[in-house]
Amino acid sequence: MTVGLPAWIYVPAAAGALFVILPLVAIIGRIDWAHFVPLVTSESSRTALVLSLKTATASTGVCVLLGVPMAIALARSPVRVVTMLRPVILLPLVLPPVVGGIALLYTFGRQGLLGRELDLLGIPIAFTTAAVVIAQSFVSLPFLVVSLEGALRSAGSHYEQVAATLGARPTTVLRTVTLPLVLPGLASGAVLAFARSLGEFGATLTFAGSLQGVTRTLPLEIYLQRETDADAAVALSVLLIAVAAIVVLAAGGRRLRGTL
Repeated sequence: MTVGLPAWIYVPAAAGALFVILPLVAIIGRIDWAHFVPLVTSESSRTALVLSLKTATASTGVCVLLGVPMAIALARSPVRVVTMLRPVILLPLVLPPVVGGIALLYTFGRQGLLGRELDLLGIPIAFTTAAVVIAQSFVSLPFLVVSLEGALRSAGSHYEQVAATLGARPTTVLRTVTLPLVLPGLASGAVLAFARSLGEFGATLTFAGSLQGVTRTLPLEIYLQRETDADAAVALSVLLIAVAAIVVLAAGGRRLRGTL
């Protein structure tokens, strides 16, 4: 039996929906449609978009590689020290991106904690494309961790315990039981990480700079165009919204099919 909702709940729900939708409608209403295609297909725009897609894909891969073990450890580890680290791991969720960029600069910059040694080895990080990927990964990693950790806690550990009872080794349990069980949560987390990476601005600008074709992602291109060509900034903003919407809708459709 489905429990009905009180009628008043739709009022703040509608207000919240309008709060999100109206700014999107407003920016779409400011598009110069006659020049939209030339604005979004200029050389600088195409370069920034391609760079954003490449670095966001790379950073999502980094997030999956590091975030899956982190989420599993947080959700399943009996070691108290691991769970105590959870607030630190999730700190980038609330940390101002520019602060994250400064922290990365003092870690991987030429005079940074690790950057000095890396520079001596001929591996510069700051103000390179690698710096963009690192900055995006830093701010996006908690999104995947939170999503996957929630899926792991919701799934429980019953099936894993059964598999262990039948003699399966921990790695086998992880590969054949745990990961398939939370695959939808992993997919959702990866999509969130990709979308967050795609829109990253503050940490990227601080740590990687804005070099065309090297570190100037689409959000940075929009920021620069805003100072010189408002129409181009609006067109690129709508393009970025469209790309993010396609990613989220595609992931939502895949998750919906998985529940049917």
